Amino acid sequence: MSREFKALLVEQPEKKVFTRSIVTRSVADLPEGELLVKVHYSSLNFKDALSAVGNPGVTRNFPHTPGIDAAGEVIECSDGSFQPGEKVIVTSYDLGMETDGGFGQMIRVPSQWALPLPEGLSLKESMMLGTAGLTAALSVQELVDNGVKPEDGPVLVTGATGGVGSLSLAILAKAGYQVTAVTGKLEETAYLEGLGAERVISRETLMQGSERPMLKPTWAGVVDCVGGEMLSTAIKSTRNWGVVTCCGLVGSPELPVNVFPFILRGVRLIGIDSAECPAAPRVKVWQKLATEWKLDNLASMVDEVTLDGLEEKIQKMLKGGLKRRALVNLLES
Repeated sequence: MSREFKALLVEQPEKKVFTRSIVTRSVADLPEGELLVKVHYSSLNFKDALSAVGNPGVTRNFPHTPGIDAAGEVIECSDGSFQPGEKVIVTSYDLGMETDGGFGQMIRVPSQWALPLPEGLSLKESMMLGTAGLTAALSVQELVDNGVKPEDGPVLVTGATGGVGSLSLAILAKAGYQVTAVTGKLEETAYLEGLGAERVISRETLMQGSERPMLKPTWAGVVDCVGGEMLSTAIKSTRNWGVVTCCGLVGSPELPVNVFPFILRGVRLIGIDSAECPAAPRVKVWQKLATEWKLDNLASMVDEVTLDGLEEKIQKMLKGGLKRRALVNLLES
């Protein structure tokens, strides 16, 4: 096997200047770890785009290869946790942040970062989902575990055209929930309805009356991917003993809300952290994504690119213009 591979490399030739290029690297350039994986597919996340342009909140040490998602075939595993040829998913932890990630054809990581590919999913399908799918599934699982049932009423998904939002919507619809999707892109209404939304509303519609301390109880559950005022409004309009999950801050990291929804309606707010999520819940939701929550319309939610096509997708993502998730094919790069 060749010990050389292609990768997207972000370099910092001078202060506050970052360049990106496709280069040939050696396995010897990779960090220490028990597990060496030949990457077949990855996916582009907002965190990857930030890393690619040198955002210090994600990556501080350069040169660096981003990519918080990777799926591929085990080449070597020094501690015996996996056998050569096994198919694995590696997401989250430090992958693609300070550890060279999935935008390279090889990764070397601690073996505990990897999970066996569940039966029922291909490597390609797993990266159509990626960290966004994992986060969405963890969010939906919290609704299920906390007693929100399809017959309890509508479930709200904010940021519905984004990666986590669109996948949350699709998983909820697959599980039989009535989903109301919130978006700032009403021109995508037909797309969201195709994913299973029973109703699509604008941000402005949701935010009506948001200055009030409490709003009409409407939602049995909420998957919020935005944060800020939108999350606050969703909490204020959740029904008694409803459940709200939050995983995003594109609106704002601040949460301007009072205690009334919590002490007068028993609303429960649950944070979702896929990066450091323990192995057991990861395995549980990946199994569901391969079986009862497997999405029939998954391919319609992604655009496939090679490493050479990543730059355009990164720039579109940073400008808020990316309409579909970007699946990165490392086999053809």
